[in-house]
Amino acid sequence: MPRFFTEHGDENEIVITGEDAVHIGRSLRMRPGERLTVCAEGIDYDCEITRITGSEVFLHPLHIAPCAAEPTVRVTLYQAVPKQDKLAEIVQKATELGVYRIVPVLTARCVARPSKAEFEKKRQRLQKIAHSAAKQSGRGIIPEVAPLLSWKEALSAMQQEDRAVMLYEEEGGVRFGEVPLDGAKSIGLFIGSEGGISEEEAADAVAAGLSRVWLGSRILRCETAPTAALSILMYLTGNL
Repeated sequence: MPRFFTEHGDENEIVITGEDAVHIGRSLRMRPGERLTVCAEGIDYDCEITRITGSEVFLHPLHIAPCAAEPTVRVTLYQAVPKQDKLAEIVQKATELGVYRIVPVLTARCVARPSKAEFEKKRQRLQKIAHSAAKQSGRGIIPEVAPLLSWKEALSAMQQEDRAVMLYEEEGGVRFGEVPLDGAKSIGLFIGSEGGISEEEAADAVAAGLSRVWLGSRILRCETAPTAALSILMYLTGNL
């Protein structure tokens, strides 16, 4: 069943406008009486089309329920900015795996070093990638791709999470199964760039209360590590 997103749902009538309305009427050639799903704030509205105009689609909700694909825990991925176009792949896969929010972070060993203003020009495209991935994977929300943060800003944000962990390939890390996740409604996950994380940043993270997590003896690429870590977190929190 076709799936679309809107900011606010309604139990009586939902109206889709803009590009999505044109897509429904002209590309999909849907007609009154046909059904589609509208997602708003994690809620699925199974709807019947009642009327279509050139720029609007009017829908009557038949069934309303929380989206079954949405995790019970909100995982925010704090991702050190990688080089080239790797962040696009990370956004896509993280969205498919259930991430709640993606926060790009500029750390000491990032090879790519965009300014906040430069990154803003790329953020709209990354948000579109999250939108497409959310539709494809049946999500109930579109994860936000947040503005670029400095390391200090990211540390402060991670301290607001119920739990915060960082992938760390050196000695001293624990396995994910050893991190107390019971009762956590929000989890912050930090992953470094190609050059990893500096010793000073690692010390800052520990001082801020982050758990250092070790994924094993194999060194993963920065675009592979989020997929592995998010898969493990979803398994451990019962969200597969």
